[in-house]
Amino acid sequence: MAESEVLVEVTRRPLDATMMVNMGPQHPSTHGVLRLVLTLDGERVVEAKPDIGYLHTGMEKLAEYKKYQHVITITDRTDYLNAMGNNLGYVLAVEKMLGVEVPPRAQVIRVMMAELQRIASHLVWIGTHGLDLGAMSLFFYAFAAREEILQLFEAASGGRLTPSYMRIGGVMADLPEGFTGRVLDFCREFPRVLEEFDKLLTNNPIFRMRTEGVGRLSAEDAIRWGVTGPILRASGVLYDLRRVHPYSGYESYDFDVPTRTEGDVYARYLVRVQEMRESLKIVRQAVEKLPSGPVRCEDPRVSLPPREKMLTQMDALIYHFLLTAEGLKVPPGEVYVAVESPRGELGYYIVSDGGPMPYRVHIRAPSFANVQALPLMVRGQLIADVVAVIASIDIVLGEIDR
Repeated sequence: MAESEVLVEVTRRPLDATMMVNMGPQHPSTHGVLRLVLTLDGERVVEAKPDIGYLHTGMEKLAEYKKYQHVITITDRTDYLNAMGNNLGYVLAVEKMLGVEVPPRAQVIRVMMAELQRIASHLVWIGTHGLDLGAMSLFFYAFAAREEILQLFEAASGGRLTPSYMRIGGVMADLPEGFTGRVLDFCREFPRVLEEFDKLLTNNPIFRMRTEGVGRLSAEDAIRWGVTGPILRASGVLYDLRRVHPYSGYESYDFDVPTRTEGDVYARYLVRVQEMRESLKIVRQAVEKLPSGPVRCEDPRVSLPPREKMLTQMDALIYHFLLTAEGLKVPPGEVYVAVESPRGELGYYIVSDGGPMPYRVHIRAPSFANVQALPLMVRGQLIADVVAVIASIDIVLGEIDR
């Protein structure tokens, strides 16, 4: 068909006809390789269908061919913005199957790292959210603050984005000298950064016009679709796994769970900003209550013997070789353990057949569940509002296409 004939065909369509538009998978505001098939009536969204699978990595199946201790490096990469949290969820699941007790010092360090990771993840979210809506300066401020946290991770583990710091039975290594002082310095400086965010966005009339009343999700619909995390709490449901099913000693920390009732993009923004303040409170408490002692359990089923013994005792050297070469012996059974990630309920379901590798691994990724509610949020909205709604969900395609 010639170009002139196409133009004639288009002009003959009735004014009430809908149009189908592809948004993504190569689109800067879909935060990865998410494809949305949008049906539009003029500027209004009639229907939206998420199309996933462009980043499929097969991480769940890959974990079934790795020894238990080697799966930790895979969990880093499912949600690369929450590497510490993914490490934590996985090791908690394996520890539950083994019946391993983690030393108190390691428990506190885990909480400290998980909350620093939550702040770092929310900083990426707020920076890219502002960028999507035209607030470019905020992006640079957010990433400058996040850099401080990444430097802390690097000091403790040697890695920044994927530190693989957690271990079955504890953590990789004790905190380096001066680490807690650096953490407290960050805790003193970060409130000033949040104040800057308030000045730039919270009462910005343009930002509020783009977010208030946009992408509403009721509490009933959020529950019906399995939504968790800040999206659920922004719809008025007080549900946080650190409160309802505490793990790693969270029941001993004093913090609030922010909620809103509006259920729109602006409410999700307010919840996440307040969550960063609450995470900062938890980090301070973790530093204050950090006990002395080992950071790895002494259970010979999971912990390698000290290097000093390996140099002087033949049985320690042999045991090190066997544990490294043959892996852990996890009793047959199945377990599900969930933690509160920056995006919601992150769960690990593991089946063991008694061998050194998991028989089955399934990850309950919060982004996968949350993106299901996207069509409901954007229906009836302007096409320009789809960008704001996607940003408010804070999806990570790595854990969706796992």
